[in-house]
Amino acid sequence: MAEVSDTWGTLYQNLLDAGCDCSTANACLALLRQNKTAELRQLLSSYRFCLMDDLHDQQRKIDCLDFLLYRLEKGLMGK
Repeated sequence: MAEVSDTWGTLYQNLLDAGCDCSTANACLALLRQNKTAELRQLLSSYRFCLMDDLHDQQRKIDCLDFLLYRLEKGLMGK
């Protein structure tokens, strides 16, 4: 883990903690070092969109399981 005083290391660790792979984290830092904030914002927004899409997929699966569990509780399976 990066030291708190190591700004670049902290940013890198934050990107890894957010689920970015090393390549994406390095690309983000490179954009930031080049002051390409618009491109960085786009990259991070795209990654966030992918994470949210995955989250929604997982939520749909949980909803399906909850429905099955509800039917089991109510004795409605196979009817």
